[in-house]
Amino acid sequence: MDEPILTIEEREAINSGRWFSTLSPSLRHDILRCATVKRYKDGALMAARGEPPEGWIGCARGAVRVSSTSLSGKQITLTYVEPGIWFGDVAMFDGDRRTHDAYAHGDTTVLHVARADFKKILAQHTELYEAMLRLHARRIRQLFGLVEDLNTLPLRARLAKQLLHLVRSYGVPSLENGNEIRIGLQLAQEELAQLLGASRQRVNQELKAMEREDAIRIEAGGLVVRDREALMRIAESGP
Repeated sequence: MDEPILTIEEREAINSGRWFSTLSPSLRHDILRCATVKRYKDGALMAARGEPPEGWIGCARGAVRVSSTSLSGKQITLTYVEPGIWFGDVAMFDGDRRTHDAYAHGDTTVLHVARADFKKILAQHTELYEAMLRLHARRIRQLFGLVEDLNTLPLRARLAKQLLHLVRSYGVPSLENGNEIRIGLQLAQEELAQLLGASRQRVNQELKAMEREDAIRIEAGGLVVRDREALMRIAESGP
């Protein structure tokens, strides 16, 4: 059953989001006032490809796995939406159907703003138009960066960059060693490989090489970053 309000931690995740935190207090207030809190169990389908757009969504806890399906019927993970990030706004503007599936990855809490409420907020707060332009411009820059990395960097460097991103978004300091950071997002190596457009076997080889260099540690429950600076050096190494 959906809870009516966010927890303190969930509200903090939304309010501290890089984009959301730049909005005026009145705009943030109206967005939160119109939003409905929804909670999903791990693996639950949140939105399906081909569905009409019903709302704008912000992740407050957990993660949202955005995926597509190959011609052979295999699910391909494209990205993970982390706490503090909003998505689904493109469909709010053009009205087209959803282009991808969205699943809860772990127990996940989201805010859902109905399309009608989204339009009302736009009418009342013209600053949201400019804020959306900034958000989309940032996404386009990130997209071009990903395309550039895919075409210019070896898998080893791209993997290191992905691990550093996961540390920033989901890093949890180790209780045993304060210098180590555990990646809280549970990812199978197949899922990590899909994010990089590589095979699981090649990603496994690179992870083991990083482990031998004491940059990371592979555990049954996930990955632990032992030397963040070493990962940064790997990420900055060119072809």
